[in-house]
Amino acid sequence: MSERKVLNKYYPPDFDPSKIPRLRQGKSRQIKVRLVAPFAMRCSTCGQWIGKGTKFNARKETVDSESYLGIPVHRFYIRCQRCAAEITFKTDPENNNYVAENGAQRNFEPWRETQEINARLEQEKADEADDPMRALEARTEQSRRELEGLDALDELRAGNARGERVAEELRRAGRREGAAEDAQRCREDEADGALAKQVFAAGAQKIKRVREEDVVERERLIKRAVGGQPQTAGKPAVPTALSRALRGVKAVKKPEPQTALTGMLAAYGSDDDDDDSD
Repeated sequence: MSERKVLNKYYPPDFDPSKIPRLRQGKSRQIKVRLVAPFAMRCSTCGQWIGKGTKFNARKETVDSESYLGIPVHRFYIRCQRCAAEITFKTDPENNNYVAENGAQRNFEPWRETQEINARLEQEKADEADDPMRALEARTEQSRRELEGLDALDELRAGNARGERVAEELRRAGRREGAAEDAQRCREDEADGALAKQVFAAGAQKIKRVREEDVVERERLIKRAVGGQPQTAGKPAVPTALSRALRGVKAVKKPEPQTALTGMLAAYGSDDDDDDSD
């Protein structure tokens, strides 16, 4: 059983391809293509608006009698979506665009404005060539415009120079302010360092110890000063500021100096005690 979809076909030994008749097609043969509307248009039959980019099944043919610099012109046939009227448009190589030919009217043709401007300029040039006074007026107007352009250019240059000066002054002022802020910051850092040194130096001071003899002498003097004042019955004497200050002072007992003789006597006394115990 043979395959349903074959890739190779059988050619008999006596096959001669030159005997196959060829189909002759005319130059104006139409081809079915799928395209989109290249511009917005309005149907002339029913007034239906056709937007740019609308898809159509169209027929394309080459126009034999028209060409631009060897570039052929192509014509397209489409039908209106509403009334099915035939609409034709063709390419325009000269303006690099399309032209609505039959059955529809284009909304806007961009090359028409350029053509009108070019025509007006050509007409003005022709009028100036024919009329010397108009040519003189045109040259005077051109000179005036050139002077105005030079004045505007000078104003722009002056404005740019003024802006550069202002920018330079602002930069200098910014640098001065930055230097002043840096100096102020350095002074504040130095002051903070000096204050820290003072605080740490005050905390590192040694506590001075008071001798016991000095404490006894001061207490004696305080009692003598307080004893001379009359006291009210039932009320204790009010301590003075000096006595209140001395309450928290701890007396340090000074050790007696030990000489060589006292050391020998202490050792001799310990020996005698040992002998007595024996």
